[in-house]
Amino acid sequence: MSDNGHQQNGHENVPSRQRRRFEGISSRTYEHPADRSALVALRRLSGFDTVFKALSGLLPERSLRLLFLSDSVRVSDAQFAHLNTMLRDACHILDLEKVPPMYVAQDPQPNAMCIGLDEPIIVVTTGLVELLDEEEMRAVVGHEVGHALSGHAVYRTILLFLTNLALRVAWIPLGNIAIMAIVTALREWFRKSELSADRAGLLVGQDLKASMRGLMKLAGGNHLHEMNVDAFLEQAEEYEAGGDLRDSVLKILNTLPRTHPFTTVRAAELKKWAESRDYQRVMDGHYPRRTEDKETSVSDSFRQSAASYATDVKNSKDPLMKLVSDIAGGAGDLGGRVRRGFGGFAGGTPKDQTAPEDRTSAKDQPPRDSTPEDDD
Repeated sequence: MSDNGHQQNGHENVPSRQRRRFEGISSRTYEHPADRSALVALRRLSGFDTVFKALSGLLPERSLRLLFLSDSVRVSDAQFAHLNTMLRDACHILDLEKVPPMYVAQDPQPNAMCIGLDEPIIVVTTGLVELLDEEEMRAVVGHEVGHALSGHAVYRTILLFLTNLALRVAWIPLGNIAIMAIVTALREWFRKSELSADRAGLLVGQDLKASMRGLMKLAGGNHLHEMNVDAFLEQAEEYEAGGDLRDSVLKILNTLPRTHPFTTVRAAELKKWAESRDYQRVMDGHYPRRTEDKETSVSDSFRQSAASYATDVKNSKDPLMKLVSDIAGGAGDLGGRVRRGFGGFAGGTPKDQTAPEDRTSAKDQPPRDSTPEDDD
């Protein structure tokens, strides 16, 4: 299962060091449970994506292909050869038989994407190429190949097309509410698919430190001498556990419009998976094969997704998630917990927090305004 730099399945593989190869690996191996359940359900809808592939002329995909071909640099043995080697290496390790075309686009913003219906296209920007070193870039290329293997490019393009189509009829009464519900659900799936692709990048690079460095650079630029992985992960811990219920609500509002999780969160999630028994089993050669994908149960996948979310809520240190977990566990004094979670009410001490010696009869209390003042 090791990779020694020879040709297999038509891929010329020239790794900078020995890496493990995962022959016949199913994308279910690395997919986040929420991502996996959605993909399993979509794959079981026979003909769903075929219809949209037939209608690809209506989509901007053909235009995008022409745009990249005419105004970007296609990676090959003659152009960006080191990226071409990484791409072939990544496809070899994940046993992706057809190597997708890759383009380098002039853009100072570090970014990469995998799009397409008929066949995926990988695009990386010059900002990303200039920012990352070889091993960090290898993880990014593996990330995009993971998107291709999972079929994210197909389903993302389909669902984005449906979303854009729905936005055109937003004038219909209550249409905007329904559309926002769809968009919100899509973005949640997108965020989980990014966590899946991060895992694929780790399987390709097989260097957790390089993956962490790459994520830190995406957050703080090319100043590694000024950054520290442990301190960066502490930010993720502080982000999750810090503040009160108001901060929890703000975190939700900040996350809803995003298609990618926050960088510190991605780093923490990837480190957690890299330290898990699941990852070790994969590295030992125990993983699902593509030949078994058709036998995957949709209901089992959804149960695993639900269990994953339940575990996340149970183990979360976020104030709102802890409150939800306590409520689910039957904890009492809900009103008091909510008041404390929001920092209490200014202008008076909540009744359940009044010291015994201060509790006097109502007639002995001075008159007070029944409306509490704002905290700010």
